[in-house]
Amino acid sequence: MQTLWIFLALVVSGGVGWPVTSMVLHIARSIDDKDDAGQVAGEDITDPAADVTVDLPPRADGRVIPGHVDSEPASPSGVRITTTRILRGGAIIGILERLGVCLAILTGQPVAIAYIVAIKGLGRFAELKETPAAAERFIIGTLASMLWAAGTAALIRVLFLT
Repeated sequence: MQTLWIFLALVVSGGVGWPVTSMVLHIARSIDDKDDAGQVAGEDITDPAADVTVDLPPRADGRVIPGHVDSEPASPSGVRITTTRILRGGAIIGILERLGVCLAILTGQPVAIAYIVAIKGLGRFAELKETPAAAERFIIGTLASMLWAAGTAALIRVLFLT
């Protein structure tokens, strides 16, 4: 029976964690979009923690400044701005991350979570250093993903494996 609960914990943390993480990232993005829209409209933005995460328009020499990690956002004038897609493989990395965190908690080895964070951070360091918007998305996604996996594993461990 314990094997069934462990399998269920892995499926829920790894599989269901993707929509949860995606939702958290969407909420974070919508907050940034509202903030950006307020700045375009000339409203006074009083949130000191707000950070602009959309791409800047192309420079005079025609180069595009890479910024946001999603698709091609529209500028306030409605013109599409080309972006550089970064942080490829995030969905697969996220699933592996959640499985690792879940297994670490289920096996009573929470120190392994530090290794997962270190490997993930070191693997993405160059991309994150280059693009602040990617770093913000990385942190939000990682925290949401790990909290989901840890919560799922802790709940299964406390309720069914003790």
